[in-house]
Amino acid sequence: MIAMLVVQIVLSIILASIFLIRPSVTAGTGWKILAFIGLCALPFLCIVGGMNTHMQRSEQTQFCISCHAMVPYGQSLYVDDPSYLPAQHFQNHRVPADEACYACHADYSIYGPLKDKMRGLTRIYMQYVSSPPNPIRIPGGYQNSQCLHCHLGARSFEENQIHAAVMDSLKSNQMSCLTSGCHDTAHNIAQLSHVKFWRPGQ
Repeated sequence: MIAMLVVQIVLSIILASIFLIRPSVTAGTGWKILAFIGLCALPFLCIVGGMNTHMQRSEQTQFCISCHAMVPYGQSLYVDDPSYLPAQHFQNHRVPADEACYACHADYSIYGPLKDKMRGLTRIYMQYVSSPPNPIRIPGGYQNSQCLHCHLGARSFEENQIHAAVMDSLKSNQMSCLTSGCHDTAHNIAQLSHVKFWRPGQ
């Protein structure tokens, strides 16, 4: 994908250079078509391809934790304590490790990806122009639908007696998965200096 994008950009530059240096070559019909491709179609494809590449990159864990304010959240994925929910999901590959942040924090509603990207742009703006809030909070709080997207339908989840007893409250978001006393330790970055970390391969 990136190689194709580079080829399109190089070809756009070459064609644009030819037509800007010698506009007289566009007198013929075939050259006019080539000029349209070089000055309009290829740049448009470059923009669309570039946006698509960056959208995919923005879903990567490494992209998320590249901001200074998010570094502790990335470190918390390696906490060696089963009560730390994100760490257990990340370390045991319950979510794709290279998309751990996006997998758990994505809004899975119909316009969710668009809202996620817009929220992400706000975070990038704060990183470079303003300053990120401390602590960082999710607008509207963490919704159970983000957990249920994966867990609903899973036998181990639905046959668990505790989950079965409160399933309606979980589905309606009246009872939070995170603040109900069941899974109340998320990233807990304030305590990172007091915890043991898991080192992969050791």
